[in-house]
Amino acid sequence: MKFYNRLIQYRLYIGIILLIGGLALNLTVSGFWPVFPLYLIGVILIAGHFFFGPLRLIQVHMEEGNMEEAERIVNSIQFPNLLYKPIRSVYYTLKGNLAMMKQDFDTAEKNMKKGLDLGMPMKEAEGASLLQMGMLALQKNDFKQGESYIRQALRKGLHDKESQAAAYLQMCSIMMNKRDMNSYRAAKDFFRKAKALKPTTPQIVDQIKQIEKYISRIPG
Repeated sequence: MKFYNRLIQYRLYIGIILLIGGLALNLTVSGFWPVFPLYLIGVILIAGHFFFGPLRLIQVHMEEGNMEEAERIVNSIQFPNLLYKPIRSVYYTLKGNLAMMKQDFDTAEKNMKKGLDLGMPMKEAEGASLLQMGMLALQKNDFKQGESYIRQALRKGLHDKESQAAAYLQMCSIMMNKRDMNSYRAAKDFFRKAKALKPTTPQIVDQIKQIEKYISRIPG
């Protein structure tokens, strides 16, 4: 695994060295065909660098919580338009996530929209991105857009119960803010769904406790 990560990290340089070495051997020692494997491997490594990027390295650092290194690697991608389309989508989504962590909501929204427009490689990933877009819209007090994104996220599907509970609680809050009988009933239904999932994330658990204090008092 470490060898593979190192190969991804240095494959551009290795590819260039192989091409130069192949050319040198081609011109001084032997003909084209004996050094053809060097050319082939060099081209594959260089193409992999530009078409697939260092996505695996970014994910490893994010899983380890090393956001500074993850951001450094993301910023090292100089030609994102050359990335294979599904990978380009993930690249912009990662950029959006990193911007969100820094509370740069405008940049986060811009990049996550690019990722969604390109099409997410997995349905669950699309749902997660739509949920994040909904959260961003709510941060900007755009409740109509936030509701639209979160409903889309729930329709697309969210891969874990914590995300599902977060989506239901956000919908609960949106419905309560509408202050009409039908919305109150919908708010209670969303709250029941969130609570039934029995989430364990402290922030979500605390939000459930806070809403539970007064949701029974609202009509509907």
